[in-house]
Amino acid sequence: MQNITKRQVVWAVVIVLIVLIPLTMEFTNEVQWNEAVAYGIILMAIGGAYETRQWLKTRNRMYRFAFGIGLLGAFLLGWVNGAVGIIGSEDNPANLLYGAVFAVGLIGSLVARFKPRGMARTLFAAAGIQFLVPAFALFVWPAQASWGDAGVIGVFVFNAIFAVLFAVSALLFLRAGSQLD
Repeated sequence: MQNITKRQVVWAVVIVLIVLIPLTMEFTNEVQWNEAVAYGIILMAIGGAYETRQWLKTRNRMYRFAFGIGLLGAFLLGWVNGAVGIIGSEDNPANLLYGAVFAVGLIGSLVARFKPRGMARTLFAAAGIQFLVPAFALFVWPAQASWGDAGVIGVFVFNAIFAVLFAVSALLFLRAGSQLD
């Protein structure tokens, strides 16, 4: 019998839990299909986080730190935008524009093959897109966009915080790349 690795155990547990989710729906009316799909996605994300952790162990410390800062910025952006919205309330359609930041980050990372210099360019681009989203929203929806209590200036300042997180991550990726040379 072959040795079972930790990785196989993690994915086996994830798969078993995903299979069990619909079974719980048979015994209770509390779980809906949309919730079951969401739980499955969360479990897959946990498995993906484990894989990412294992992969990051092969990188140098600066790369791991840069990756963590970038991931923190993306997580906080998604959390804040989904919970309360950045441009006005969470119901404001202008907040959907922040999906461009995630798209640039994902596509850029894949194109760069997660190499430090390419990741730096990707995160600089994400920082630029982050800062351009409210400018675009102001240009496209000047009257309809509700800017909330923060107002236009407050939204730009808040966006600058996320842009700085992405820019710091990019600078750290540049440093990680120079350590490889």
